[in-house]
Amino acid sequence: MQRTLAEYTTRQEEICRRNDNISPRLYEEYGVNRGLRDENGNGVLTGLTNISRIKSSEIQDGKKVSCDGQLWYRGYRVEHLIRDLGEDELGFEKIAYLLLMGELPDTEQEKQFKELIGACRTLPTNFTRDVIMKAPSEDIMNSMTRSILTLASYDERAKDTSVNNSLRQCIQLISEFPMLAVYGYNAYNHYEKDQSMFIHHPDPALSTAENLLMLMRPDKKYTKTEAKVLDTALILHMEHGGGNNSTFTTRVVTSSGSDTYSTMAAAMSSLKGPKHGGANIKVMEMMADIREHVADYSDKDAIRWYLEKIVDKEAFDRKGLIYGMGHAIYSLSDPRERVLKSYVQKLAVEKGREQDFLLYENIENIAPEVIAEKRKMYKGVSPNVDFYSGFVYEMLGIPMELYTAIFAIARIVGWSAHRIEELICTDKIIRPAYMSVMREKE
Repeated sequence: MQRTLAEYTTRQEEICRRNDNISPRLYEEYGVNRGLRDENGNGVLTGLTNISRIKSSEIQDGKKVSCDGQLWYRGYRVEHLIRDLGEDELGFEKIAYLLLMGELPDTEQEKQFKELIGACRTLPTNFTRDVIMKAPSEDIMNSMTRSILTLASYDERAKDTSVNNSLRQCIQLISEFPMLAVYGYNAYNHYEKDQSMFIHHPDPALSTAENLLMLMRPDKKYTKTEAKVLDTALILHMEHGGGNNSTFTTRVVTSSGSDTYSTMAAAMSSLKGPKHGGANIKVMEMMADIREHVADYSDKDAIRWYLEKIVDKEAFDRKGLIYGMGHAIYSLSDPRERVLKSYVQKLAVEKGREQDFLLYENIENIAPEVIAEKRKMYKGVSPNVDFYSGFVYEMLGIPMELYTAIFAIARIVGWSAHRIEELICTDKIIRPAYMSVMREKE
């Protein structure tokens, strides 16, 4: 039956393409912004938020000009939040409180919140065996999404969309996400890759970053530098405005009156798309290809030559893209990349990967020049946070199958904040309009 169905749909594809085709000219004629972005890449305004802000330009002498990128969480610059943490302090939980509650916690509030996150880091009895280990998948995002939806069956108030209950569910899921991700990978690694199975229980006294590293490693060991770098990466990925695809999905599904579990499952399905959450994987694949063709990582001419071949669609995946370069909003700089880079360098030294870091740094400097020479530019091009994040995860020994899942472990904090804000501020379903260009046939 599956073969018959596959053969049928293959034959029917041409019919679908013919009848579903809409001329690009019509979008311009009717003033429709594809992807909810105008011709300059600016997002169409669809809502208001008090959670975060992204700044990439400013008005000077009445004209809009690009500026260094800024990312604000609840009124604070993200780099300042990270700067103000102690040298060895891990701040994921503290910043999560800020995004969820709208203000920084005092010492007692922070202590209580950390204890709560630790206490909630548990799964229902036999959940790991009966749900996560059944039908293991290489696609950890699918595995996690199945687990999220199944967790609703264990919640007596799963359908209660009140603010206090939704906040309870969000905090519970924030606590559980590391286990859903790591256990999902361990099941796949054992049953599909014939590797040894180990399931560690989380330590309620450890931070999210520390628990992640401990859960992933057979010996449970990690260094302070490793924990600090991963904690920083998680903070930088927590939130990025209401307009990114998965967060907008969160608000759309929330506006329909749906429950927290369905909302987060929808956000997960959005994030797993390669145009959204999987970008750092493409960077890693590209870097592996560059290493095969550039022997000397300090040879800037050789690096430039190969980057030109990539842009000219003569190398790597022949799509003409240098992955990790450019962003839909930022132009001169991505503030997340600038923060992460300083920590990446420390980790590279600890891991003996200084030469690899040199290659990344040279590409970071050369790639924007190559792109500017080869492409018509509407705004500046600079490295984005995905340029270095995959390198961080690789140095931490995190398997590539978990890269997007790590993103989700961080971003569920932002999703949760936006769900709560949507519930409090808006009691109206999000329903944009589509103009019909269908021809009447009767």
